Amino acid sequence: MTQRIDARGMRCPWPALRLARAMREGGGPVLILADDPIAPGEIAALAKAQGWSVTPADEDAAWIVAA
Repeated sequence: MTQRIDARGMRCPWPALRLARAMREGGGPVLILADDPIAPGEIAALAKAQGWSVTPADEDAAWIVAA
C-alpha cells in the first residue's frame, strides 16, 4: 500500500525530512505532494543518495518514491 505525504505549504527541508522518515518507517512506496519550488531537487537528491527511484505522479507537484 502506498503511503501518502501531503507536504504542500511546507518549506524545504521539511518535505524531504518527512519523506525520509516515511521511507525509514514503511519502506515505501510513498506518494509525496510538495509545492515548494526547491522540493523537486531536494527529493531527487535524497532519493539518489539512498538509492530510491522517483517518478512523477499523476497529480501536480507530486512524486512516487520507492526503494
